[in-house]
Amino acid sequence: MRGVFITFEGLDGSGKSTHLKRAVEWLEAQGKSVVVTREPGGTALGAELRRLFLEPGWRVADGTVELLLVFASRRQHLLEVIDPALALGQWVLCDRFTDSTVAYQGFGRGVPLPDIRLVERLATGSRRPDRTLLFDLPAELARERGHSPKRRDSPEGIDRLDAEELEFYQRVRQGYLSLLEQEPERITRIDSSGDRELTAEQVRLTLAQLL
Repeated sequence: MRGVFITFEGLDGSGKSTHLKRAVEWLEAQGKSVVVTREPGGTALGAELRRLFLEPGWRVADGTVELLLVFASRRQHLLEVIDPALALGQWVLCDRFTDSTVAYQGFGRGVPLPDIRLVERLATGSRRPDRTLLFDLPAELARERGHSPKRRDSPEGIDRLDAEELEFYQRVRQGYLSLLEQEPERITRIDSSGDRELTAEQVRLTLAQLL
């Protein structure tokens, strides 16, 4: 039996990474074999591309350069990690996938969406997750969380995208909401603006539908 591919999406500061970890614990308690990964990254090549992609010294990079970097990482990720795990019947929980590229490089940077879809077809065959959890909250709150002392003191610190202005966060959020409107059967909106436990309960209810 093929596994289940679930992606966690949202603005930096939305809480998606925190709730992904909690979702793994919950699924494993239900007896599921879970593979946890992220983008860009997930492989040795992807980790190096991630380092280049988020390097603060770049400042603002051309959106098409970002696009090509993340899709190079994504193709290797599918070949080396995601597809083999799914073939074994495992659940793959991934922090970001192509929706992030549409939101950040498309709506955020202004790369034309037809160009993104063209590269997507080449790199992934227009692959879609089985379910996507979109952690949504106002852009102002997401940016505030992303610049918190806890984030600054974390191992990765505040990266190049974290440092963007509020208007960038707003454009990215609009990109996510546009995707939600286009694919409501795949994307589930998770309100992550309030209490953490309420957010976690929304996640569990969504995952329970897939069991």
